[in-house]
Amino acid sequence: MKFTLKPYQADAVASMLSSLERARNVYERENVPTSVSLSATTGAGKTVMAAAVIEALFYGNERFEFELDPGAVVIWFSYSPDLNEQSRFRLMEASDKIESSDLVVIEPPFAKPRLDPGKVYFLNTGKLTKNSLLTRGHVEVEEGQVLFGLHDAAQPDMQGWTIWETIANTINDPDTTVYLILDEAHRGFRADRSVFDKPTTVRKLVNGHSGYPPIPIVWGISATIEQFRDAMAEADSSEARRALPPIEVDGFQVQESGLVKDTVVLEIPAEAQAIDLVLLRRAARKFRESSERWEKYCTDQGLPDMVRPLLILQAPATPDHDKIGEAINVIFEEFTALPAGCVRHVFGAHTPQQFGAHDVNWVEPQTVEDKTHIRILIAKDAISTGWDCPRAEVLVSFRRAREHTHITQLLGRMVRNPLARRVPGDEVLNAVDCILPFFDRTMAGNVVKYLTGKIDGVPDGSGRKAIIEECKLLPNIAVGFVWPVWDLIPTMTVPQRGASPVKRLASLAHALATDGVRCGAVKEVAGRIHAALDEANVEFASKVKASMAEVLAVRLQQISGRIGKSAIAYADVIEQADDRAIRAAFEDARKAFGSDIASMYVDHLVGEDGEDDNLRDAFIQAAALANVPEIRERIDARANEIANTLFAEHSVDIKSLRDDRRSEYEDIRALSVEPQVTSLGRPRTRIEDYVEVDEKTGQESRAPLASKHLMSDGHGQVPITKLNDWEREVVFAELKRSVAWYRNPPRQATDSLGIAYRDGNGNWRSMHPDFIFFSEVNGKIVPSIVDPHGHHLGDSTEKLQGFAQFAEDHGASFHRIAALSRVNGNMRVLDLTKPTVREAIYAGGRTPIEFYESPIAEDYDGPSL
Repeated sequence: MKFTLKPYQADAVASMLSSLERARNVYERENVPTSVSLSATTGAGKTVMAAAVIEALFYGNERFEFELDPGAVVIWFSYSPDLNEQSRFRLMEASDKIESSDLVVIEPPFAKPRLDPGKVYFLNTGKLTKNSLLTRGHVEVEEGQVLFGLHDAAQPDMQGWTIWETIANTINDPDTTVYLILDEAHRGFRADRSVFDKPTTVRKLVNGHSGYPPIPIVWGISATIEQFRDAMAEADSSEARRALPPIEVDGFQVQESGLVKDTVVLEIPAEAQAIDLVLLRRAARKFRESSERWEKYCTDQGLPDMVRPLLILQAPATPDHDKIGEAINVIFEEFTALPAGCVRHVFGAHTPQQFGAHDVNWVEPQTVEDKTHIRILIAKDAISTGWDCPRAEVLVSFRRAREHTHITQLLGRMVRNPLARRVPGDEVLNAVDCILPFFDRTMAGNVVKYLTGKIDGVPDGSGRKAIIEECKLLPNIAVGFVWPVWDLIPTMTVPQRGASPVKRLASLAHALATDGVRCGAVKEVAGRIHAALDEANVEFASKVKASMAEVLAVRLQQISGRIGKSAIAYADVIEQADDRAIRAAFEDARKAFGSDIASMYVDHLVGEDGEDDNLRDAFIQAAALANVPEIRERIDARANEIANTLFAEHSVDIKSLRDDRRSEYEDIRALSVEPQVTSLGRPRTRIEDYVEVDEKTGQESRAPLASKHLMSDGHGQVPITKLNDWEREVVFAELKRSVAWYRNPPRQATDSLGIAYRDGNGNWRSMHPDFIFFSEVNGKIVPSIVDPHGHHLGDSTEKLQGFAQFAEDHGASFHRIAALSRVNGNMRVLDLTKPTVREAIYAGGRTPIEFYESPIAEDYDGPSL
């Protein structure tokens, strides 16, 4: 893969490969077709995940320990040829093994008796309808009235087979396995008879018809599992298809990854009148500022490609072309640097449109992202399902409030980050602006609920902020003296499942060499690991010798019986391993130490003048070393030791790199079986809301303001939004004795203090305490963590234990580390700097509320210095 999978993507890929392997076994052994669904929110990277799965099907995957399927044929099916083309491009962009010739768009004439293994074939609904050139001559009859292969009809022009016959021949070939990927699966089954005959077309493809067999394995990609499950239930009336457990990508993890925007800013009129052009001018100004900010950021970072933001004008269903032309004029007046010819439209009519004095050409939606000269796009609804344009930064919608569904659908397509990562500490560049001239507070509130996942049946927006009245925050000059203290605050990374210390070290060495931080790092690291392997080879000589014998022995079991006799004899047979068996055993070394380290170790053992026999012995020895548990543990420990040393030696060098490279190092740091400690990055911008909306009543109120925050508006204030009464009580109590404070973002980010903990299932998770306060103690500025910790939450005990462990390990960096909760009307505090408190929490045996009610907790009356 060209892209490094995010942890949640890797988990989803591993689960999907396991399900597909199970599905293949069920079909081969029981002849039962299966289905499995992957549910992923917008921006999760479903095509990247699909590319990883397809790559593993065709080539196998060492990381996921998945063997290739030599007969794998993939059919990628969607309702739209444009969506297929976009998916095809993304597969090529993501995979370094799948070539363009392996991604075949089926077009007439398509003269093939069957589909070839190792290829992805793209089909859409229109190509399977009765009027398609691919199906001409295809005759549908009632089931049971046809003998397969005896269709008496003319074949399609220039084709020997209809597409239905080609697919059927492929399914019936015992050497192939057909996997059908239904992209945006729920759309293909919905009862919308006005567009072709989608429901019957997809149903025929999935279930088979007129004597043609059903697809063996159906993989549906949909927004929600329920949509795909309902679709498959509708399609499969016979219930002959076995549904495997669904795979669902956690929307919160998607938000945590930084692939999607953290904040959506909504601008609406303050008065009940249409002031569309006034707001439009504001939108144009935001568009200009966004363009300038992105240009500065990309230039400062030395990025090879400049981000060119896009403004989308969303027109009503029946647009007023003159009104749109007037809007274009306003944008050009406000943003004079825009080049001529930068406007396009994506209306249903694929012809040039006249908007006032502007002649605007049509453009294919899927090409807009790469055509960076296009800066203004005129659209109607959601443009197209599956359409994404990460550089879309500003939306101006002329739709009325009653049409909020169209706005939320389009906004849902705009949430990707242009760099496929969060810009560290810069919430402005991690935001998208939506200008709604014809909306009121009530309808804007509905949009907020949609975007933050508070409406059932919509993509999970956990962790995303929706802003009604924007407050832009910058570093507070008045408390700038705190930043040197901030730079020393420790934070933790969450380990990634299935991480390998040696592979992590190899990745670090490669990154250091690539960035010129440590030239020759790969060879140096390999040499140090090779030396450790040589030492282990001597220390554990007897176990290595026994392991080598196992590598050379291929164990078989012989079962024999005599005709006419009931007795069966069993015997163990040992054969000498040949070169192929030895190479297979060497895979253990590749999995344990990584391909590069293992292969270089073989070269190390052979030497420059090695003979073939020496090479064979080297493969045997490397495989044997990997199968000795004590050696693997020793090498893993040595790899971690070297990696930690390299991180420490080059911490300053790494911090001086541009953001994308620093992000790469943080990903490598997290490739560990244990949490890693690093330092906080400074925030650059923050966006908060001057307005609060009560989730129950919908009532609005002005958010209270506080001073001394590290990020503030132009008056040194910050609005305190989305805090309950007792959390606000804590803030104002702490401010009486603090010189500065920071509201910690509730997500994994460089400017968010994270604490790793294990959940009830033993998986690593990250918690983010609410506040950091800075106080002057004995003439020195020191930080304190204060976390109003809800004892009612399901994982409160596990979080408390992780919090306590953090306090034990890093308490010296803080003045206080306090967990608070309101119990029976009283605020209680657990002082985690006290060993007795930590020991009680480690021991467990109590519910969270019992900890706060017990003698280990104290009444909270503000900070004591």
